Amino acid sequence: MDLGNLKNKATEALSNLSKDEAKTDAALDKAAELAKKVSGGKFDDKIDQMRAEADKHLGNEDDSSQTTPINQ
Repeated sequence: MDLGNLKNKATEALSNLSKDEAKTDAALDKAAELAKKVSGGKFDDKIDQMRAEADKHLGNEDDSSQTTPINQ
């Protein structure tokens, strides 16, 4: 599985989720774990940074009226 397919699978999974913080956190955790496995641990720090950034835009932990789509 290449990283493009991984990104597509993660995007698809996240788009199917509601704005439920627990669900989005669980999905982000699974996507990060998979990315780390695929990369062999080589990019763990970057993957963790991207997971944290995505978490800022998903779920309802903070004011959802100020969320920005990931594609921007």
